[in-house]
Order: sequence, then structure tokens, then C-alpha cells
Amino acid sequence: MALVGAALVLSACAPGPNPDVGTPTADGSPAGFWLGLWQGIIVPVTFVISLFTDTVNIYEVHNNGNWYDFGFVLGLGLFVGGPFGASRGRRHS
Repeated sequence: MALVGAALVLSACAPGPNPDVGTPTADGSPAGFWLGLWQGIIVPVTFVISLFTDTVNIYEVHNNGNWYDFGFVLGLGLFVGGPFGASRGRRHS
């Protein structure tokens, strides 16, 4: 019973489909890998700005799908130091 309850709670957190995937932006094309990479790198600055204005979002919903998502996550990973960023901090002698 607890397992079923946990599965229901976790499934409620799952994201839904993005109906704007593949639809063009104002310039006529959906955001792709390179824009996703750039927006992932600048996400800390964009997040702070988005707290004070409704015209700035940290994620472009008009994207081409998986390639934009991959670039976004890769850019975010580059910002935080990649998978080994935390392990390079201190050396024990």
C-alpha cells in the first residue's frame, strides 16, 4: 500500500507535454541545441532577473525538443563545474 502511495506521489511530480515544442519563436524558428546551451550557461543570472520581471523566463518553451533540452542541461552542467566539479575542490595531503 505504501509503495502504491509513493508511486502516486512521485507520478504527480512528472512533467506534462509541452504543446509549444516545434512551434517557431518570433524570429521564425524554434530554439535548438546552441540556444539551449547558452541559456543553460546563463541560467543563474536569468533566474535572478526572472524573480523581478514577468518578461524573462529561464527556459524557452518554443524549442525543438530533445536537442534543446540536451543543450540546456549541458550548459547548466558547465556552469556548475560538470560531474567532477565538486571533487576537484580540496586535496588531502
